[in-house]
Amino acid sequence: MKDFLDWPFFEERHRVLARELEAWCEAELTDEEPDDVDAACRSLVRRLGDGGWLRHCIPDDAGRMDVRSLALIRETLARHDGLADFAFAMQGLGSGAISLFGTDAQKAAYLPAVARGEMIAAFALTEPESGSDVARIDTRAEPAADGAYVLNGDKTFISNGGIADFYVVFARTGEAPGAKGLSAFVVDQRTPGLDDSERIATLAPHPLATLRFSDMRLPATAVLGERGRGFQQAMATLDVFRTTVGAAALGFAKRALEEATHRALARPLGGGTLADNPVTQSKLAEMVLDVETSALLVYRAAWLRDVMGRRNSREAALAKLHATDSAQSVIDKAVQMFGGLGVTKGVVVERLYREIRALRIYEGASEVQKIIIARHHLAEHRP
Repeated sequence: MKDFLDWPFFEERHRVLARELEAWCEAELTDEEPDDVDAACRSLVRRLGDGGWLRHCIPDDAGRMDVRSLALIRETLARHDGLADFAFAMQGLGSGAISLFGTDAQKAAYLPAVARGEMIAAFALTEPESGSDVARIDTRAEPAADGAYVLNGDKTFISNGGIADFYVVFARTGEAPGAKGLSAFVVDQRTPGLDDSERIATLAPHPLATLRFSDMRLPATAVLGERGRGFQQAMATLDVFRTTVGAAALGFAKRALEEATHRALARPLGGGTLADNPVTQSKLAEMVLDVETSALLVYRAAWLRDVMGRRNSREAALAKLHATDSAQSVIDKAVQMFGGLGVTKGVVVERLYREIRALRIYEGASEVQKIIIARHHLAEHRP
């Protein structure tokens, strides 16, 4: 299923990247879920750094980030190991706002260490009462007399929470109401006033935590870019990485299709195999269609940003929506083909069933993607 690499969205360097990463995954990754997720995630970040893969999470010497490379890496990692994909993705998302908006000093302090796997990054946006509605953020950063800021509030469902070395935190600084009054801050984990010990258990074990900030003092140098631009910074960061969520879903779906195909060909049924059954063939056809369509949408969105230099909010929303929703369907069909074995702990399709669900929620739920798509569509057709 590598024939899509021949599509005109890609250059030869992308084909080389895909081949080299595939070999690395086969040598380095396993299908087993770890007993200690935190330790496994730290190890994966270090190994991804040592392998040179995390350098794609930060801008190149010309200040560019290649979304096609990010998407290819996430698709390949997800097909092999969901936690490896998580470790890679959070390094990119957690440092993305620094890459796009940080000062030279901030970039120098964090990005090289992120690329080497020596520092773990996290993106702290979501709050208990404001998930997709970023304008409702309540965490506050109050200016102090000495030019510092005092941070108070809670964040939740923060990926890499509890193991991150630094967090990019979005807080209300009050320049204007709603979305216009937010700013971003780079917060070192060791800063007094942070409690990131409250962990969150999820269907697919990942490092997640609630963060509590209590009278945390931050220097003026912690402000990321221009004060009052936090909403735009968050949305721009998500714009870069949202396409790659679709790529991860594509990787999960491709693995499910591979597992289902092997099952259908090997499982005896009547005088033949499960693959001879017309119902099975119909399901496989639907799965192939979903995988191929997702790949087209994901890599078109990445190509538009990389090659055409266009903001791709609409195309990224289409890619994430279709790839995540259809991957859920593909994986469900695979589980059904495995029968009782499909819901048995430790079987690949069972793990995929748990892994895929969160992708339809994080970095903009499916319902939010529909709103984005509809608004772009209506804007194009209004007189």
